[in-house]
Amino acid sequence: MNPMKPELVPRKDRLSAFRQAFALTRPYFQSEEKWKAWGLLSAIVALNLAAVFMLVQINEWNRVFYDALQNKQADVFWQQLWRFLWLALIYIVIAVYKFYLTQLLQLNWRRWLTDHMLQRWLSAKAFYRMELSRYGGDGAPDNPDQRIQEDLNLFTTYTVSLSMGLLNAAVTFVSFVGILWGLSAVMDVRLPALLGGGQWHISGFMVWMAVLYCLAGSALTFWIGKPQVWLNNRQQQLEANFRHHMIRVRENAEAIALDGGERVEGEQIGLRFRDALGNYLNLVKKQKNLIWFTNFFGQAAVVFPFIIAAPRFFSGAIQLGQLMQISSAFGQVQDSLSWIVNNYADIAAWRATTERLAGFDGSLRAQDEAQKNGDEGVQITPAAQLQAQALDVFLPDGRCMLAAANLQVKPGQRLLISGPSGSGKSTLLRVFSGIWPFARGRVERPLDAMFIPQRPYFPNGSLRDALAYPELAALYGDEQLKQALRDAQLPQLQEQLDRQAAWNSRLSGGEQQRLSVARVLLKRPAWVFADEATSALDNVTEASIYAQLVQLVQQRGGALVSVAHRDSVTEFHQQRWLLEPQRQQIRVEDSIQNH
Repeated sequence: MNPMKPELVPRKDRLSAFRQAFALTRPYFQSEEKWKAWGLLSAIVALNLAAVFMLVQINEWNRVFYDALQNKQADVFWQQLWRFLWLALIYIVIAVYKFYLTQLLQLNWRRWLTDHMLQRWLSAKAFYRMELSRYGGDGAPDNPDQRIQEDLNLFTTYTVSLSMGLLNAAVTFVSFVGILWGLSAVMDVRLPALLGGGQWHISGFMVWMAVLYCLAGSALTFWIGKPQVWLNNRQQQLEANFRHHMIRVRENAEAIALDGGERVEGEQIGLRFRDALGNYLNLVKKQKNLIWFTNFFGQAAVVFPFIIAAPRFFSGAIQLGQLMQISSAFGQVQDSLSWIVNNYADIAAWRATTERLAGFDGSLRAQDEAQKNGDEGVQITPAAQLQAQALDVFLPDGRCMLAAANLQVKPGQRLLISGPSGSGKSTLLRVFSGIWPFARGRVERPLDAMFIPQRPYFPNGSLRDALAYPELAALYGDEQLKQALRDAQLPQLQEQLDRQAAWNSRLSGGEQQRLSVARVLLKRPAWVFADEATSALDNVTEASIYAQLVQLVQQRGGALVSVAHRDSVTEFHQQRWLLEPQRQQIRVEDSIQNH
């Protein structure tokens, strides 16, 4: 399929949008907040019904008021003005509280749905596995940040407003179609000779004219506005890609600056921006065509009932008040039947948002099912030592990195994992941590363990929070925090515990690695798994850091497992695993002190 050509959506897919919306809506109205949700929804429905009732009263007021004008009845005129004042006041109060409660329902629903989606996205490493699946070509949804922040907001807003609008249209139609039917005369239509001649008596002629007028308008609206669903969906994706690339530039600002990559990044950002603008221009053109029609349709609806009812008025069959009442009732019936015409742009945006959220929800459900069925990788079983049996490890694209491996690390050992770049050293640590989904077999290891990633992460905020992450800094005293910084060769930071900063940007690569080690020295686990933990350090600092780690695991009765390329860390280890990806196996060297 050409990605730049709008896809013609099959009929069953049109219905699936409602099924998707129902699946996204149901959890909130069955949640712990269901009574509050149903209460607000019931109040909004009641206010919608009350608003329609007031419109019926105002329609009746039209007849009396304009008849008083035609008959020059001053007392009735002033009486009806006072009546209109009360009708308008009551209608305004209903409209204000309908708006307020609708916004309150949208706010509560968005809050609950955002918390619900965030919890599912962050639980059991789903956010990590979804990214791996996407890079592996499994079609996982892109830009989850946009789906949680923007799409959830649009979905709750459009769902509430459109559903209440549809309810209001249905109630308005039921309320006014009887009035319009009663005001309509029987229309005699002479049939052509081909149909047998004679006359056909049509009761409720104005009602049938309203129905035919709106059916024709709705059909044309569907035909003109059909491409907007696809273009809206694509616009959200392109805007997210544009925003995501700017975030990447901010996160990698130093590397880009050192490489002098401003021009390339500017071109990449500009390309994504032009894609978004180009798609938006196509969307605007389609919307322009729809606005041409909807405005023509709306303006014609103003005079259409007068044209149809004018002969009866000029013949004296009805008075001015009835003519105005017919116009008002026709307008209400026509407006309710034209709900799709008037809201098609919002419906297209709602449908695109629903499809994106449904895809995200489906991916989360797939991750939940994988975890439930044990298909998300190896399960870590608590044990006194690290042991892997019949371990198979794959890359996201399905290539086998390690096959049927049996591995063991005992307490007291210090193991170095080495091999060519891209051989899967870091991936093996991910398997031992339990986060790598593309593996099978059995892995046992002590739970008193910490992993030092190749690229450490620190939350924005105080240094003490970055050091204690993900635990609360309040669990540790100032002296404990300062001692960890000194042991990790960061004495210059010990007086900055309460300083607020973006530490991933503020600290150099070597300082980030030392702060990550300080986190380990603070929490003192028995087992330490280090992934290129000192690659940015000089030899003297690296030796000091490794001496601290070795001392820690010896005191705690655990083991040290390191991934490294540099020979300088060899002296701190006793055993080596050499990865041989072409043979899909690991060669074990029991002694490396003399290598």
